Amino acid sequence: MAQNESPVTLEDVAHLAGVSRMTVSRVLNNRGGASDETQKRIRDAAEKLNYRPNAMARSLKSRRSYTIGVIVPDISNPFFPEIFRGAESVAQSHGYTLILSNVVESADREAEIFDKLVAQQVDGIIWCSARMPSDALAPVLATAQSVVLVNREAAPDLARSVVVDYALGARLGVDHLLAIGARRFGVIAGPEWAFGAHARLDGVKEALGAHGIAPNAILFCDPTIEGGNTAAASLLAQGERFDALICYNDLTAVGALMACRNLGIDVPGDVALIGFDDIDLAQLVTPTITSLGVPRYEIGRSAMAMLLKIINREPAEQKLVLQPKLLVRGSTVRSSA
Repeated sequence: MAQNESPVTLEDVAHLAGVSRMTVSRVLNNRGGASDETQKRIRDAAEKLNYRPNAMARSLKSRRSYTIGVIVPDISNPFFPEIFRGAESVAQSHGYTLILSNVVESADREAEIFDKLVAQQVDGIIWCSARMPSDALAPVLATAQSVVLVNREAAPDLARSVVVDYALGARLGVDHLLAIGARRFGVIAGPEWAFGAHARLDGVKEALGAHGIAPNAILFCDPTIEGGNTAAASLLAQGERFDALICYNDLTAVGALMACRNLGIDVPGDVALIGFDDIDLAQLVTPTITSLGVPRYEIGRSAMAMLLKIINREPAEQKLVLQPKLLVRGSTVRSSA
């Protein structure tokens, strides 16, 4: 736009589309109120005129920033980018921009980032896999009005939640391992401070207990390839025999696979191996890793949709539970010969 040109207004778009200013406003702010044909005509007119809404005026009028904070523990973990993509797909269609914050597995940094997002007056926060202890989490959540936790729960007046049914996932995994003959189980349990780690571990213990079995060994570790490698090497080097290793996630499962290879232990011939999350890497190693698939994109979409309901003061469920799916691959497929 040349300096002497006036900015395109809603009235300009309304004139070109042949509708009222109010109709243009409703359509461009995703509030409906027009037929599909009229909406298309309005959006085509806005695009032709290169209309750009005045974000500052919009914020002052609505008392909103149209920004959402998203907190993740480790952006290098392939589990979280897909959640962000799902949230973004919903946010964009409603005129919101996401601010991604990576706390690098630090509970202290979580609190710091949360406070900064609140200070920046974001309209809401999606907090993924919060590592903070429950007694510290509650006071932090109390400083914000619109929060959705992913894979974590809090009091109803503090936050809503989108969680995975890890108990179901554990049961599916255990039942599969029992069906292939496993009876001695090692658990690479992930970070001891993580809510999801304990949810998975409790599910494994419950599923095994239903068959009169207890894990032979449990070892917590970092939720990384290195963490899984170190934990598996420690368990296997003790000389105890395992039929199966149940891993916190696919990254730790890949690390466990490396440890088995280094120790000359065949997977799945000697030890069956199972992970969680179904990240792409699980299908790129040899053998491919059996995993409990988690609908990561849908987690993000659901969390964002729930948050928008809270922001708009609409009824929203307190907790949404999504189901994992067992994906059997080479790490648990034993030869029948």
